[in-house]
Amino acid sequence: MVTRRSPKPQLEVRFLGPPSLSERCAPAPRSIAASGYPYVMATVVLDPYAYELDALKERRRVSGLDRLDEVWEGVLHMVPAPNYGHARLTQQLAVALDGPARDAGLEAAMGEFNLGDSIDDFRVPDGGLHRPGAGGVWLHTAALVVEIISPGDETWQKLPFFAAHEVDEVLILDPEERSVHWLGLTDGEYRPLEHSGLIDLGPHALAEQIDWP
Repeated sequence: MVTRRSPKPQLEVRFLGPPSLSERCAPAPRSIAASGYPYVMATVVLDPYAYELDALKERRRVSGLDRLDEVWEGVLHMVPAPNYGHARLTQQLAVALDGPARDAGLEAAMGEFNLGDSIDDFRVPDGGLHRPGAGGVWLHTAALVVEIISPGDETWQKLPFFAAHEVDEVLILDPEERSVHWLGLTDGEYRPLEHSGLIDLGPHALAEQIDWP
C-alpha cells in the first residue's frame, strides 16, 4: 500500500527589499534570466511541497531577522532588517518625541510593536505614542504610529490598515528624500498636518531636529 502525505496548505510569501550581496553576485537561474524577472518582486508560492520556505523561515527566526515580518490578511510579508541609518533615526525620534508626549499625557515607545488583533493580520510599526493603559502583545490601536521608510517597503500601503484600527496620526520619515510626513485621520482617511493634534510638534519643527544619516 502506498501512503501519500497530505499536501501542506498553500502559502503566499512576499519578499521585500533588495537582494543580499551573494544574491547580487550569483548568476541568475536560467529561468529567471530568460524571463527577465527583477530580483525585487512579490512572489506567490502555490506549490504545497515548497519545504524550502520552512527552512528559510526558521533561519530568519533563529537569526532574529523576522522581527519586522508582518501578516497581511493571512499573507506573510518578509521584511528586511533595518540598517544602521534606520537605528540612528529611531534614536533621534525617541529623544524628540519623549518630552512632547509626556506633556500631552501620552507614552512614547520607540521600538517595534504588533498593531493588530491576532497573528492572522498585523503590522509592525517602528514606534508609536500610546495612551495610558496600552499593553500586551497585540495592540488594537495607537494614538500615533511611526514608520521609517526602507528601500522597497510598504509603508504607504499600510495606511488603510492604520485607519481601520483608528490610529489618530501617522508619522513617516523618508531618509532617501530627507522628508517628514505627518498625517492625521479625518473621515476615515489620512491627510497632511501642519501640526500634530496630539502633541506640541509638527513636521517642519521635527525635520529641523533630524540629523539625517
